[in-house]
Amino acid sequence: MMKSLLGGMAALSLFAAPAMAGPYDPAPYVKFEHADWAKDAVLYQINTRQFTKEGTFDAAREHLPRLAEMGVDILWLMPVHPIGEKNRKGGLGSPYSVKDYRGVNPEFGTVEDLKEFVDAAHELGMHVILDWVANHSSWDNHLVTEHPEWYYHTPEGEFSSTPGTDWSDIIDFDYSQPGLRKYMTESLVYWVRDVGIDGYRADVAGFVPLDFWENARAELEEVKPVFMLAEWEQRDMHQRAFDATYAWSWKEAMQKIAEEGGTGPLNSFYYEDTNSWPDDAYRMVYTSNHDQNSWDGVASEIYGDSYEAAIVMSFVGEGLPLIYNGQEADLGHQLEFFEKDEIIWDKGQYADLFRKLISLKHETKALWNGGAGAPILRVPNDHPDTVFSFMRAGDEDKIFAVFNLSDETATVSFSKARHHGNYRDAFTGRRARIGEATSFELGPWGYRVFRTEN
Repeated sequence: MMKSLLGGMAALSLFAAPAMAGPYDPAPYVKFEHADWAKDAVLYQINTRQFTKEGTFDAAREHLPRLAEMGVDILWLMPVHPIGEKNRKGGLGSPYSVKDYRGVNPEFGTVEDLKEFVDAAHELGMHVILDWVANHSSWDNHLVTEHPEWYYHTPEGEFSSTPGTDWSDIIDFDYSQPGLRKYMTESLVYWVRDVGIDGYRADVAGFVPLDFWENARAELEEVKPVFMLAEWEQRDMHQRAFDATYAWSWKEAMQKIAEEGGTGPLNSFYYEDTNSWPDDAYRMVYTSNHDQNSWDGVASEIYGDSYEAAIVMSFVGEGLPLIYNGQEADLGHQLEFFEKDEIIWDKGQYADLFRKLISLKHETKALWNGGAGAPILRVPNDHPDTVFSFMRAGDEDKIFAVFNLSDETATVSFSKARHHGNYRDAFTGRRARIGEATSFELGPWGYRVFRTEN
């Protein structure tokens, strides 16, 4: 089935119907199976340099029991490779300036240390993906001298950083070269086969030809099921290459709401999402990540009073939620990108909220990712400009959620009967019978989330 229309009934779409033999029958858009362990997954990003005082895999491994208890499923490690020294930015350089695709940054430890980290994560039921930088390398990567033909050259015959950027510490590859494609694919396979990692987050994935990623996915799947996340927002990525892409437009909608209030930006996001994206595409939603934190600002300051509501929406609305390291500890400053800048691990005011939201997602199949979950169906209310109310109803369970996206208190009532039923409050566990006469008083940026009672 296609994602349901906002406030309407489900409709057929070529993106989601079962595959059939007839030439006029709809077929699924996504042509591969997601790994079973990704269907209800929550992502957690680790900036290894800043994650601990030591900034090593060994030190990060000590946090794994805590993260497993928190409930996260997939750990995304920022690039682990040696960093280029030529044209380096800052004292330690950018991890996205890769000097050796088959080596490990000695700042973090050794390959064996990384293997031990991955093995420990696996023992605790978590999976690990690596950040992969396929578009460019450092100026002093060994490929520059061994295979200069694998790089883009200007009309004057010079190497070049990615046009239109300030990435002066890197130079671009040329993916018209079959040798480069073979080397890069074999490198991707190496880390999965020999080190045990479970997939990749692909940096600026759209700057690399899609057919490269599609072939790489196929070769990786010959080793084991993997999870692939593209730093890009384009539905074609999902057909044969990537499980998940960035939902930048969700982040932009929620930040606009934080500034101005109102349901308009979120209405627009779900209108486009419902009508033009495959239902089995995982769209990653987040309130912070490494780019936003280092370059834009601290999440709690960007979102202000709407921060908690935005976090909750990232879990109960459609999407694959991401937590950036330190959010659960109320990370209160912008981490340096090219220098050492340690996270302060205090007990954060949102730590319990993240734990409860992860548990809710795991236990409620309607909240699972992509086609494994249920689409948003709007529940009309009498404050449509400021209150966003919806349900997600699957075969086994459903949730009913109401968000006041304004700085004024609202008493909200609802029409239609689609949300009626017996529930428990998702956070207090209290029983609630929701029917025609039900209304809620929601404070500024307040929310209520209910889960059907089993």
